[in-house]
Amino acid sequence: MSDNSNTNTVPVQEFEYKAEMKQLLDLIVHSLYTHPEIYLRELISNASDALSKVRFNALTDQDIIDREAELAIRISIDSKELTFVIEDSGVGMTEEELIANLGTVAKSGTLGFMQALKDQQKELDGNLIGQFGVGFYSVFMVTDEVTVETRSARPGSDGYRWRSSGQGTYTIEKIDKAERGTRISFKLKEASKEFAEEYRVEQIVKKYSNFVDFPIYLDQKQLNSITALWQRSKNELKEEEVNEFYKFIANDYQNPLDYLPVSVEGMVTFKALLFLPTEAPPEMLYRQGDLENRGPQLYVKKVLIQQECRDLLPEYLRFIAGVVDTEDLSLNVSREVVQSSPVLAKIRQILTGKILGWFETLAQEQPEKFRTFYKAFGPIIKIGLNTDFTNRDKLIELLRFESTKTEVDEYVTLKAYSERMAPDQKEIYYHSGTSRTQLLAHPNLEYFQNMGIEVLLLSDPVDVFVIPSIHEYDKKPLKSIEKADIDFAKQHKENEKDQPLAANLLKPVLKLFRETLGEGIEDVIESHRLVSAPVTLVSGKDGLDSQMEKMMKMMKSDMPAGKRILEVNTSHPIIRNLAGMIMANEHNPLIRTAMKQLYEGALLLEGGLDSTTAFLSRMNELIEAATLSR
Repeated sequence: MSDNSNTNTVPVQEFEYKAEMKQLLDLIVHSLYTHPEIYLRELISNASDALSKVRFNALTDQDIIDREAELAIRISIDSKELTFVIEDSGVGMTEEELIANLGTVAKSGTLGFMQALKDQQKELDGNLIGQFGVGFYSVFMVTDEVTVETRSARPGSDGYRWRSSGQGTYTIEKIDKAERGTRISFKLKEASKEFAEEYRVEQIVKKYSNFVDFPIYLDQKQLNSITALWQRSKNELKEEEVNEFYKFIANDYQNPLDYLPVSVEGMVTFKALLFLPTEAPPEMLYRQGDLENRGPQLYVKKVLIQQECRDLLPEYLRFIAGVVDTEDLSLNVSREVVQSSPVLAKIRQILTGKILGWFETLAQEQPEKFRTFYKAFGPIIKIGLNTDFTNRDKLIELLRFESTKTEVDEYVTLKAYSERMAPDQKEIYYHSGTSRTQLLAHPNLEYFQNMGIEVLLLSDPVDVFVIPSIHEYDKKPLKSIEKADIDFAKQHKENEKDQPLAANLLKPVLKLFRETLGEGIEDVIESHRLVSAPVTLVSGKDGLDSQMEKMMKMMKSDMPAGKRILEVNTSHPIIRNLAGMIMANEHNPLIRTAMKQLYEGALLLEGGLDSTTAFLSRMNELIEAATLSR
């Protein structure tokens, strides 16, 4: 406990929270969280981190304060006074660290993400709070004021008291504190008095913090069971125990989808226990796949060296949670040494191979579980195709696609597609767009549907960057249906009305289309792919696939749009009627109005129509003309 006898003569400094911090505190206290018990999980987690740091620092620093102090977390409560105290003998904080850790938002994007969730009126239960580095502030759900007394483990450090009601300001004053570490104390609100009961504290610790790597005492009773599960063999692991361990290390409230024990002896020796989350972490979705600072925990001889070791796995696999423990690194290894370590490089190589093999086993033996995994993490796995060339072939076999021959949420592999191709089909066809519904409605698909040719439907934004890089599978080129080399002459015309216009009627139609659309189009040609639509847009010979171009423009807004080719279905009644109108009077303004409308309708279907005002005005003009002719 701290000795506070010398605080009256020391000035108390008041600090104001930054505006973003005020908003965040308001969200936490008043809006978002419905399970206040998680405040204890977060305080224990912070204490555990502080203890891990001081244990690590003690390996190389002989001068830290209280070298021999027991590494432990101690909780004391008073059910009558409703007081709660939690203290640790960890690394402690300097004044600057107090301000940095307790006065500012920990991670960029945190406030924006939480505000967005509030705006969407989503009910949260507190399980996101720790993932965004704001776990300490959850204490304001159960109290109106918090006092933090701390002393850094650095030699010559001073003690400090931080106090705040979470309303907009906090104070810091220098105090006498003999021991290193941090002591957090507060009085519970009447509505939260359950947390001053022994049974309730023990229940929460066992639920959330049973696997903390340090003893947690309530008075003199140890509440948690410290155990290195990853050191056990697979048949010694109990599912309930494994699930709870995952929830603790991954800061997740759901059970893992699956887990993989690994034990390797040879050129390198290590043990690992890896977990596949059921859902993608929210911050990963919010930052659109940012896995830069994720990774399993790295232990050396059961001592935590790095909380999130990004060098253990390639970036596209860093959503895997877990622990890797090796004896082939020294205990005082630095982050720089880890990054360049041949031991880590070998562990990474072995782990990557085992994880990809794990995924393939799930696909073969537990397809429903694999489907859940792929739905959550498929887009990230695809990124590996362009970064992990060693395992590229394995990754290609893991890919799953919707197609014109699969039902909603069913998938086909490239292998299955290839095996059911017709003997005369030489290419694997794909079609890119924003959704399955939009893709199936696109005119460019009509020929393939009419001929019973399967087409992969790519609606994941990652696909347009990744799939074209595969080039071929089983010696069969992958081609966008906009760029495919197809003999459209095979298409059967069912009756006389389906026959294309004669050349003498077609030529003036194409000529007037070109004149009407002018420089905005590369060319207008007769289509052989269309069945029931009057026109469609396709890429030029050297142009980008339309979806690829759209994605490129999103990344580089000043990128000029490529010119497209308008294909005209000369057997369609609209085109045949336009041909008749041209023969009667090619200067009829309705002809050009209809042609512009057909072109912009094709743009609208692709999501490429910048302004709908002229389109709607022209549509009204055509409706008016049609109703007048009745």
